[in-house]
Amino acid sequence: MIEELNKRINIILGSGSPRRMELLQSLGLKFRVVSPTFDESYPDELPSKDVAEYLAKKKALAFPMLEPKELLITADTIVTYEQGILGKPENEPHAIEMLEKLSGKTHSVITGVCLKTPSTSTCFTTETKVTFDNISKSDILFYVQNYKPFDKAGAYGIQEWFGLVAVKHIEGSYFNVMGLPVQQLYMKLIQFVNQ
Repeated sequence: MIEELNKRINIILGSGSPRRMELLQSLGLKFRVVSPTFDESYPDELPSKDVAEYLAKKKALAFPMLEPKELLITADTIVTYEQGILGKPENEPHAIEMLEKLSGKTHSVITGVCLKTPSTSTCFTTETKVTFDNISKSDILFYVQNYKPFDKAGAYGIQEWFGLVAVKHIEGSYFNVMGLPVQQLYMKLIQFVNQ
């Protein structure tokens, strides 16, 4: 099916995320990357569980018209804890504060994904619950100073050192926590090709 996908559609990944690029490459898909600039704000009254899909749709709308056979993939990942959203940390103290807040607790990682062609579009949301063990302040400091997770929602990458030592339990897609629920995405792409 991968050969069929690569033959029939020209995929554009609307994201500069190295993790998303790596995951699409791992699937065997051919794609090009176009990273749009867009306003990442969202309405204050929007429930936190809907924010990721709202932003993925907003990214898709920031693109010019697509050519026939082109398929755009946009995505946005957020971390939620106690009804609040933990975005990307602004600096080292902010990253430390976030990770201390999540230590010993369960949080949700939600990714919204949109697929768009010149004639149609579809979006979906995937949620994964992640439980951290209690992590010492010195380990949090070590991670933040050595891995500088300032480009990551929730201030951590599950595929990095912190994920190895902190994640006690995960419920749902591991790859969703990396930034792209690839299994669901693959099923959606097959549906697009079979339409």
